[in-house]
Amino acid sequence: AAGAGSEASAMQSAVFLALQHGAGRMERGSRRRGEAEEAERGRMKRTIIKDWKTRLSYFLQNSSHSTKMKSKKVGKQHSYFRPSPEEARLWSEAFDELLANKYGLAAFRAFLKSEFCEENIEFWLACEDFKKTKSPQKLTLKAKKIYNDFIEKEAPKEINIDFQTKNTIAQNIQEATHTCFSAAQKRVYSLMENNSYPRFLESEFYQELCKTTPITRAAQGT
Repeated sequence: AAGAGSEASAMQSAVFLALQHGAGRMERGSRRRGEAEEAERGRMKRTIIKDWKTRLSYFLQNSSHSTKMKSKKVGKQHSYFRPSPEEARLWSEAFDELLANKYGLAAFRAFLKSEFCEENIEFWLACEDFKKTKSPQKLTLKAKKIYNDFIEKEAPKEINIDFQTKNTIAQNIQEATHTCFSAAQKRVYSLMENNSYPRFLESEFYQELCKTTPITRAAQGT
């Protein structure tokens, strides 16, 4: 009986050691998987930031709001520098704060491009330019171009608005006024403010801008 008890005890000890060894292997395996997943997340984050910087650089260099300056001095160079974290955090207080900042506007355009809805901000910008047009002839020409680019069916940058609004615009541009696109612009603004803007504030790029440490020296300006 004593022998049987010793044998049972030895078997229990062996089972305990085996379980302990297996648990150790599982823990090490889990740790390695966790490290691999963390490394993959880091790699994806760096890729996202790199793509953002490429798109942002493009918009800062080529958007009409960064190349068409109010200054009448020919050849005057302008650079738009990366905002301070404090400036970037202001963008989260109101959508208008973001749109009023040229760097913020370019960053938001880059974000919309990544979401394949860049036409919304382009339409909004076209409407802002349209409302500042003084010449009646230019007003009519711009109205038709905006309609052809953004409003008509299968337009190259067609925005998502209802048929009635589209039909009203088609009638109004025949004798264009500064309010031709007001209803459509408000709809697109609301769409961006309620959908794209919150997602932009949660994006990797915006979160990096709000940090004290800059992404890279290259991101300081273009």
